Amino acid sequence: MDDIVAQAMARWPEVPAVYGWLRLDRRGRWLVKDEPIGHRPTVDFIGRNYMHDDQGRFFFQNGPQRVFVDIDHLPYVLRLEGVTAHRASLLTHTGASLDRPIRAWLDPDGGVIVEFQAADGPACGALLDRDLPALVDCFADAGGKPLDDEAWHRLLEGRAPGTCLAIGFDRIPVGSLPPGRTFPFVRRPRPAPGEEACT
Repeated sequence: MDDIVAQAMARWPEVPAVYGWLRLDRRGRWLVKDEPIGHRPTVDFIGRNYMHDDQGRFFFQNGPQRVFVDIDHLPYVLRLEGVTAHRASLLTHTGASLDRPIRAWLDPDGGVIVEFQAADGPACGALLDRDLPALVDCFADAGGKPLDDEAWHRLLEGRAPGTCLAIGFDRIPVGSLPPGRTFPFVRRPRPAPGEEACT
């Protein structure tokens, strides 16, 4: 969090929160009332001050005011920074390096979801679809060999125990996302009954 934000929070602690204005789309873009924010310093400022509360609601701390975020897919969008020696380097849409991956899932649409440890606790993000082909070489079977077509087929069917994905210095387990599996966050935060809020 930026120092100027922390100072504003201390000075004005009771500012009503904002709901329904800011949205994170599947490509990691911030949108205000469905219009993308193109001003780079603003995008960076939001990213540095993006966090969640203990209810799983993600928000941007804009000075003393919380601006809750509607999330189209997952709270983080991941992009491939590069692949070296069959190991991927990933960044979140906020510009942070993904240094502590925990587990990866293949979703029913062929996407990749990574659970990881963020600065403020466990988190999850979806890899940008355009980066998927470059990530293929970072998957391996239980013996450490790259996946062939048959191994990919077994993985997609949930029959490939021991499959792993190399991210940085970690090799994390990979599975097929079970039907009904959800992640603990609130997709559309809204004010509680009687709460003073900006909408």
